[in-house]
Amino acid sequence: MSERTAPRTAPLRARAEIDLAALRANVRALRAHAPGAAVMAVVKSEAYGHGAVPCARAAVEAGANWLGTATPEEALALRAAGLPGRIMCWLWTPGGPWREAIEADLDVSVSGLWALREVTEAARAADRPARVQLKADTGLGRNGCQPGEDWAALVGEARRAEAEGLLRVTGLWSHFACADEPGHPSIAAQLDLFREMVAHAEGQGVRPEVRHIANSPATLTLPESHFDLVRTGIATYGISPSPELGTPADFGLRPVMTLSASLALVKHVPGGHGVSYGHRYVTPGRTTLGLVPLGYADGIPRHASSAGPVLIEGKWRTIAGRVAMDQFVVDLGGDVPAEGTEAVLFGPGDRGEPTAEDWAQAAGTIAYEIVTRIGTRVPRVYVKEERDG
Repeated sequence: MSERTAPRTAPLRARAEIDLAALRANVRALRAHAPGAAVMAVVKSEAYGHGAVPCARAAVEAGANWLGTATPEEALALRAAGLPGRIMCWLWTPGGPWREAIEADLDVSVSGLWALREVTEAARAADRPARVQLKADTGLGRNGCQPGEDWAALVGEARRAEAEGLLRVTGLWSHFACADEPGHPSIAAQLDLFREMVAHAEGQGVRPEVRHIANSPATLTLPESHFDLVRTGIATYGISPSPELGTPADFGLRPVMTLSASLALVKHVPGGHGVSYGHRYVTPGRTTLGLVPLGYADGIPRHASSAGPVLIEGKWRTIAGRVAMDQFVVDLGGDVPAEGTEAVLFGPGDRGEPTAEDWAQAAGTIAYEIVTRIGTRVPRVYVKEERDG
């Protein structure tokens, strides 16, 4: 992911403008939603496509107490970039860089005995204790240790390793399956089971620094789930975790990314002219077409063919025909903007432009995917980098 910084007038084919002042404000708003808990800003997958290192720095400046990543490689990259403080990573496979993580003072998540044994051996080799968080599967069915005998075995072996000075159990945690669906029965069931699994671990002598289960939607709507720490992912970037829960503005959040491109060509065509592969769009009459130099190689979803919205000179246009690898076309309806005119795919919506949620609706997906999939061919341009408050 590029960390390129360029002036607003840079003649770029396309740009993803990242508003770091908005990100800082979002972190402060999220802290206010969970005043009794620490905040972990999740910066996995290049901060959901926004750029991990600049966004991590901005989040810490705004008061995030922790940073979170999926893979250890992501966490190690943050350390290598000089990010201080607590960083947690949770998606491990056998043979992962356990020793490097220990030596970088990362908090590592363990969901099963194989991982606990590997991190314990790495701690022995490094001659320093590992910081380990035990993850409970309370109903999501992905990573995490099953309740009952499996959890008891994991906790028991972790306590023995702790007694030997090989690790410190710094956290107990889990993840919701349906927190973005208010009232879903799994929410209360997972909370109850999490409390039971925490109680078992604490009954065996575990003294975690943090207990956490709340993701972005739970942070915003389930104060009973906040415990000691909340993990804010998509909300950090100003996107609502679910339209049913409310808009970003409803939660005091502002979208951080604005994606735009410069029109590469504007031309007159007759009626009956096929457009893009397969001729899924045919001009209904004489018109003008605009070529937007972004395609699925840049992360524009092909499923948004004939549906994705674009703002050009104050008017919403819709993709005409299929999204190609490097470009797509819009029917300008006879208007003739100059080549180089800005085409805004999505942003906060202040100028009437579409939002990432509008694109999610057009592509039949979620806004998380829209921003995260924007590829490395699109430079990230960081603006409003001054500290604000």
